[in-house]
Amino acid sequence: MNYKLINNYKDNKKYRDSFNQLAESTFDINFEEWYERAFWNDKYICYSYVDKEKVIANVSINKMDLIYQGKDYKALQIGTVMTHPDYRGQGLSKKLLDYVIAKFEHEYDFLYLFANDSVLEFYPKFGFERVEESSFTVDASDLKTRESTIKKLNPDNKMDFQLIRRLVSERVPLSTILDVKENEDLVMFYILIALKDAVYYLEEMDAIVLFEQEEEDLYVLDILSSKKLDVVEVLSYLVTDEIETLHLAFTPEKDKHIDAAYVIETEDNLFVRPKILTSESYFLFPATSHA
Repeated sequence: MNYKLINNYKDNKKYRDSFNQLAESTFDINFEEWYERAFWNDKYICYSYVDKEKVIANVSINKMDLIYQGKDYKALQIGTVMTHPDYRGQGLSKKLLDYVIAKFEHEYDFLYLFANDSVLEFYPKFGFERVEESSFTVDASDLKTRESTIKKLNPDNKMDFQLIRRLVSERVPLSTILDVKENEDLVMFYILIALKDAVYYLEEMDAIVLFEQEEEDLYVLDILSSKKLDVVEVLSYLVTDEIETLHLAFTPEKDKHIDAAYVIETEDNLFVRPKILTSESYFLFPATSHA
């Protein structure tokens, strides 16, 4: 096997384009706009094998600052694990994971990743243990509806982008139970690419809310504010007559209006190494923090 191992090549257009081609064919995502807008920084690093100058396999790391149970942690999130179909069956992902784990495991409090059902048996071979996350829901009938001025934002609009940039850069954690700190880079990935049509400004709270509605269900994916907010109060501005249930894609502070339960089915199964997230029964990594 004469493949070359390369890393930290985001500023090399040839390798970056090849990485994007593989990511697009594997996950239907492309990182180019994220790079061009200067949000792909040195916290997200690709470790890849190349063959004839083409990226054929990859494991990326994302350096994360977390708050869990009121304490700060340094964690390493592993993501974008992929191999070109023509090169599968050669153990390339295993070699890259072994390399990344050996290089970083002593520098961080723990490593973690999210995996779909097709690879649940793969990651335990590397010392990762599956950890159950939770769902957080609110019954809309329990909320007192508040009048609100909600403006849909367009990240391609200069003024909207300035507003987005301000609140993302000044964002404070929503919860001391579990949240991510200083993750402007990842949040902007979702705003620019994955959730571009789900960005709204709540004038009354000077906050950005990322949400999507599916019939009677409202999925609140993140709330961005420069001050600590009461999540339930924010939700009361979003409720309409047709909404029955609000689903939170992050961990809120505990509140009598918020129901917590273990997730039964999910496409993103959490794996942690070592398994240190054990002191809180119900938590959920923010959807906008998944690398």
